[in-house]
Amino acid sequence: MSALLNYLGILTAAYIALTLVLFMLSTRIPAAGFFARLLASYIALIIASTYGVIVSTLLRIFGYGRISQWATARCFKYAMWYGTGITFTVEDPNDWLNTTRPAVFIGNHQTELDVLMLGCIFPKYCSVTAKKSLKSTPLLGWFMTLSKSVFIDRSNSNDARAAMAGAAHEITTEKQSVYMFPEGTRSYSKEPMLLPFKKGAFHLAVQAGVPIVPVVAANYSDVLYVKSWRFRSGSIPCKVLKPIETKNLKPSDVDDLARDTRELMLREIIALTSRARGHPVAMPATDPGDGVVKASGAEATISR
Repeated sequence: MSALLNYLGILTAAYIALTLVLFMLSTRIPAAGFFARLLASYIALIIASTYGVIVSTLLRIFGYGRISQWATARCFKYAMWYGTGITFTVEDPNDWLNTTRPAVFIGNHQTELDVLMLGCIFPKYCSVTAKKSLKSTPLLGWFMTLSKSVFIDRSNSNDARAAMAGAAHEITTEKQSVYMFPEGTRSYSKEPMLLPFKKGAFHLAVQAGVPIVPVVAANYSDVLYVKSWRFRSGSIPCKVLKPIETKNLKPSDVDDLARDTRELMLREIIALTSRARGHPVAMPATDPGDGVVKASGAEATISR
């Protein structure tokens, strides 16, 4: 056992030393900064994950399990700030993050760095959503269960309403908010844009009768752009938009709700990016459809 610990200690020391060397080289070799912050991000993720397992267990014991993900997110926020010099500044003058509960929070999805955005904006009594099948996954599933994640049953991948039924019940009975990325995947775009929206988040909000709270981040390709090996320090602006009520809406309203919300978010992303860059940014080309995925699940197609 002691030999294993010594081996892990040597590997950890070498990892940290390599990260520091790359940071020193980054003043002359920009690509070194990319790998330095990449390695530092993994360190921050390990720190936050370890902290998350411990704090989730303790908070669960004392009856506060539903703030576990908030606590873990904040840990990651500070670990990333000290390790990479990157953070998100949150514009929320009406404090909608903390006063709107329960709600379905949604945001644009650019890169893996959005995990840090969650670390900076994540409200208390909120969780990410996860497939119900992940419950039995070692470590990840255990953490999600301990931290009171809202699980979605995707056994019928073509019926968004059926998949969201259990999650909607949990939101209303436990007053637990959720955070979702309606694009469904990362865009990795150099300029501000949004991929077509999937409708799961909107079905969930309508079924639960809770507001949708959009959160938008400016395009941050000046901070992280993988294709150019760019990973710099910086502060990325994000904004919490006014909650959108869904109480009187029906499933037949979901398409319009998703489309209108997407258009609102895209305008705000353009405005936020323009302000951050100090010059106007053009709107992206018009979508070939209405920007909403026609179905939910593996067989989804873009509406035309």
